[in-house]
Amino acid sequence: MSHPSDSALAELTQALAANAERYDRSGQFPRDNFDLLHRHGLLAFTVPRSLGGSGADLASARRVIGAVGKGDPATALILVMQYLQHFRLQDEARWPEHLRHRVARDAVRQGALINALRVEPELGTPARGGLPATLARRTGEGWRLSGRKIYSTGSHGLTWYLVWGRSDDADPLVGGFLVHRDTPGITIVDDWDHLGMRATCSHEVQFDDVLIPLDHAVSVSPASALKAELDGQGLLWMAVLLPAVYDGVARAARDWLAGFLTQRTPSNLGAPLATLPRFQDVLGRIDTLLFANQSLLDGAVAGHTAAQHAGQLKHLVSANAIQAVALAIEAAGNPGLSRRNPLERHYRDVLCSRIHTPQDDVVFGQVGRAALAEGRP
Repeated sequence: MSHPSDSALAELTQALAANAERYDRSGQFPRDNFDLLHRHGLLAFTVPRSLGGSGADLASARRVIGAVGKGDPATALILVMQYLQHFRLQDEARWPEHLRHRVARDAVRQGALINALRVEPELGTPARGGLPATLARRTGEGWRLSGRKIYSTGSHGLTWYLVWGRSDDADPLVGGFLVHRDTPGITIVDDWDHLGMRATCSHEVQFDDVLIPLDHAVSVSPASALKAELDGQGLLWMAVLLPAVYDGVARAARDWLAGFLTQRTPSNLGAPLATLPRFQDVLGRIDTLLFANQSLLDGAVAGHTAAQHAGQLKHLVSANAIQAVALAIEAAGNPGLSRRNPLERHYRDVLCSRIHTPQDDVVFGQVGRAALAEGRP
C-alpha cells in the first residue's frame, strides 16, 4: 500500500476500530494491528524507497496516522514513533551505515519497530533539561549499559530500543545507544496502567549491564557540545503526527455522536434527537473545531507553517480535539459515559494528548518570550 487510497484507509480504520475496545481493556500490545499494518507495507512507510520502503512525505504520513488514530489511537502512537525515527534515519550521519540499513531492512522485511526510550524515574522528561542517569561503561567487549526507562511506548512490540544515555568518559557522550530486544539483561516491568491510550504498553524497561558493540553508540555527542535532538523539520513532523492521532480520536467520537443522534428517538419526542436545534448546534460546533484542525494540519504539511510554530500547532490541534470529544460527551449524556459505547474511551484517550512534549506551559512560555524579545528597542 505505497500511497493508500481514501477507501483503503477507511477500511483500515474499521478493521482497527474492531479491536480497539479489546486492547483498551486488556492493555496488551496490539499485535494483530501491527501484523495488519505490516501486510499493507505501512510499517516501512517512511523508509526510503532505495531501501524497500515507501519514502512517504509528511502529507502521506499524516493521512495514515489520522486513519489509524481514528481506528485505534494506541496503535497510531506507536506508529508515529516508527515514522519519526525512520524519516530522518538515513540522513543521520552519526549512525554507521550498516546499522542504518539494518534497522530499515528489518522494518521492511519483518515490520520491526523502533522507538527512542528517553524518560527516567528520577529525571522525568528530558525535554526540560538535565542529563540521563542511564550509563554506558566502556569495556574491552563493548559498552555495558545500565539504567531504567519509563513511559517506553511500544515496549513489548519493539525490536530496537534507541536508549538515551551517557558514557563514563570525562566529557560524557550523551545521546542514543542502539539496543536489540534480544540482548541479555533487558527486563520489561508491566507498570503502564493509565486512564487512556492503554494499549501503547508504555511500560518501564530496565537495562542491567547490557552488552552492545561500541558502534551502537549511534547518535551521541559530547555533553560539552550537545546536538539538539530534533531540527526544524523534525519538530514539524512531530507537531503534525502526534496531534493527528488525537484529531483521529475526535473524528471517531464525532461519527459516533452523529449516529447516536440520528438513531435515538425518545418516545416523548417522537422524532430522532437529530431533529432538535440544540443537537444540530453541538454537532456544528464539533465540526467547526475539526475544520480548524484540518486547516491547521493541511497548512503545515503544505509547508505553510514555520518550525517556530510547531508547539502552537501541537497545542491547538490537541486542544480542539479534546474540546470536540467533551462536547460529544455532554450532548450524549449517560450513554456517552457508558463503557458499552466507545465515546468514554475516546474521551480517556484524547485527554492523553496534553501529556506529550512540548507541554502547554513550555509552548506558551517560548512564544511569549519571543514576542517580548521582538518588542525590545
